[in-house]
Amino acid sequence: MATVNDLRVNPPQERLIGRLPKVGIRPAIDGRRRGVRESLEGQTMAMAQAVAQLLSENLRHANGLPVECVIADTCIGGVAEAAQTAAKFEREGVGVSITVTPCWCYGAETMDMDPLIPKAVWGFNGTERPGAVYLAAVLAAHNQKGLPAFSIYGRDVQDAGDRSIPPDVREKLIQFARAGLAVATMRGKSYLAMGGVSMGIAGSIVDTEFFESYLGMRVEMIDMSEFVRRMEEGIYDKEEYARALAWVKANCREGKDYNSPEEQRSRSQKDRDWETVVKMAIIARDLMVGNPRLAEMGFGEEALGHNAILSGFQGQRQWTDHFPNGDFMEAILNSSFDWNGIRQPYLVATENDSLNGVVMLFGHLLTNTAQVFADVRTYWSPEAVKRVTGYELTGRAAGGIIHLINSGAAALDGTGLQRINGQPAIKPFWEITPEEAAACLDATTWYPARVGYFRGGGFSSGFRTVGGMPVTMARVNLIKGLGPVLQIAEGWTVDLPDEVHHILNERTDPTWPTTWFAPNLTGSGPFKDVYSVMYNWGANHGAFSYGHIGAELITLASMLRIPVAMHNVPEERIFRPSVWGAFGAMDPQGADFRACAAFGPLYG
Repeated sequence: MATVNDLRVNPPQERLIGRLPKVGIRPAIDGRRRGVRESLEGQTMAMAQAVAQLLSENLRHANGLPVECVIADTCIGGVAEAAQTAAKFEREGVGVSITVTPCWCYGAETMDMDPLIPKAVWGFNGTERPGAVYLAAVLAAHNQKGLPAFSIYGRDVQDAGDRSIPPDVREKLIQFARAGLAVATMRGKSYLAMGGVSMGIAGSIVDTEFFESYLGMRVEMIDMSEFVRRMEEGIYDKEEYARALAWVKANCREGKDYNSPEEQRSRSQKDRDWETVVKMAIIARDLMVGNPRLAEMGFGEEALGHNAILSGFQGQRQWTDHFPNGDFMEAILNSSFDWNGIRQPYLVATENDSLNGVVMLFGHLLTNTAQVFADVRTYWSPEAVKRVTGYELTGRAAGGIIHLINSGAAALDGTGLQRINGQPAIKPFWEITPEEAAACLDATTWYPARVGYFRGGGFSSGFRTVGGMPVTMARVNLIKGLGPVLQIAEGWTVDLPDEVHHILNERTDPTWPTTWFAPNLTGSGPFKDVYSVMYNWGANHGAFSYGHIGAELITLASMLRIPVAMHNVPEERIFRPSVWGAFGAMDPQGADFRACAAFGPLYG
């Protein structure tokens, strides 16, 4: 059993360089004096304060720190006050802006003109003053100037003195702010490619233009020989390593060796493999975010890291044909806990698949939770399951299931053994209890690597995700002549009887983690049936996040100008900039492609 006492929750901290983005609230007002503006000051500023309170109480950054809001010093009645507010927002590190008003204002004079900051406008639905008229006018100005903005307008009329935020407005404000903060958080950070192209996988052909133009990120690249250098020259914290190795021996259960007897590594070789993979995990983390302990040891350059919010490890085959694989390193870093306790996950993409890593980053920033990297391995039809096992799929699995499985690099949170209201979940690290982290560890077996895949040995995690958990699988693909596109599939994890799972799992690789996934079906297009989802998936990998967050992913993608090629999100949940409708309100998916092409990537 994992030791609960070793799994304390760490306090939130920012481990990357750069200020955390804040939300800027812009109260816009009718600039006419002599009674007009004066009568509106209290109501307008109260709207701004209510939005700031709503977001501050409901949002946290992925590192656990609270989201801060910055309100303009005065209401904005014209260009001078708009400029004063812009200057304040720049000083304060605002990365997202929301304009609020109950009344008519001078549209082009009061609007937010920063082209890189996601922006929304909430026009109060009241009868006393034309907040809706300003909303329409300023959105027209945004659209004409090529500065897409999100429109927020409550469905029901409110009284002028009503200071509450209606539920539909609350939902849109939170959805917009969460996605906007994700955009702002990525900007200026790095993707660290540890190695190069893995086995010809296109996603590991890292496209720097995509990261720079669409995400505002830089790409850092190192050779995997850096791991060898740091291990041989002792460029890691020896005290932490000793503590980590002892923790691993106490908490990571080694499983059956599925290799043939003549191929099995000796006990001494396996012990050395454990030593190596623990060092690899520490070194990869240090490469991503740095480690001040290295400076104390005389390694000032290495202590800085690469300011990487996301990384990928090539592994196969140049590394794994000779050294232990990266499965333990990737799995433990992607998880919300290790020998240092419960903490924010580090995001590492298997096989340096940077495009799958990107959706892991999207999901992490939108939900604050660990992400699960997987092969989209096999579609099991009801007929095939019946033929092979004699079992008839039922419930959510009745239409068939997709086997999500990869070589042991999935976050251990993916076991689904954390709980929200008694239901299986993946939670932000600050909500995870030591008992839940221990349960995830106890449900995971570390199998000696199959030497047919990994000649250098190592260990792969094996677990089965519990059923009944809402999840969203996603993937970014790059298409020549089109650019990046996003795929989204909301669905559920499902349970199979043990004997059925065993039969199906043994047909592939039982040393790897398994998730049985049933996407939600719409009856048409790529979601006509489960087979169609599998058939239309754009690559061999996908990543899933806890919750049905397809709408949030669509909002985020529109901010970055990445069109969505397929999704199963109900129309009423989709929230994009208002100008998208001008590109074809009767054809939302086509409009998305046309709008993204017209405006181009956010960072040019």
